[in-house]
Amino acid sequence: MTRSRKKVPITGVTTADSDKTFKKREHRRERSAVRDALATGSEPPHPKAFGDQWDGDKDGKRYVTDDQEAVLRK
Repeated sequence: MTRSRKKVPITGVTTADSDKTFKKREHRRERSAVRDALATGSEPPHPKAFGDQWDGDKDGKRYVTDDQEAVLRK
């Protein structure tokens, strides 16, 4: 398929296959923090404080420039 190309010039910036290990690690951290907060009687942390997607193994996407056209071929 020599003429087969991606329609949108966006590609991932990653070498990881999956976010599964990152998500498991962050959910475990969140559950631990909530459990500690409940034990001490303090306010639990905000849910958005855990699992920042930019700190994960798969950390986003970027536009492909003209000099990287080979990335767009399927």
